[in-house]
Amino acid sequence: MKVAIVYASTTGNTESLARAAEEGAKAAGREVSLTAADSADAAETLAADLILLGSPAMGAEQLEDSMESFFSSIEGSLSGKKVGLFGSYDWGDGQWISDWSDRVTGAGATLVNAVKAHLTPEDADLEAVKQLAGA
Repeated sequence: MKVAIVYASTTGNTESLARAAEEGAKAAGREVSLTAADSADAAETLAADLILLGSPAMGAEQLEDSMESFFSSIEGSLSGKKVGLFGSYDWGDGQWISDWSDRVTGAGATLVNAVKAHLTPEDADLEAVKQLAGA
């Protein structure tokens, strides 16, 4: 099983979650690719059995710009795919991940889970992302 992990990170919090996802996928015996959103290949990502996408909440609870651009480029091709989401936020209540989840299911994908961490990921957040990657 191949897992594609694509993420954007501004402070390192979402990158920590992405690296935990990579660790979880490898521990489950999965083939893994870990890529920043600004250099991710859409075709490679869509070819994976499980797609994990990570972004911090920005501005008024929106995706980080490079992730918004990447996600928009694959959104129309997600039907039938298994997708998991993760990210970190500072203010608000994490509404960006609920909105993103709606976009994923609206595109016809199966949402495996969505993990959000407030600021620096705690052990429970990192464990949840490892579990997500091993799903």
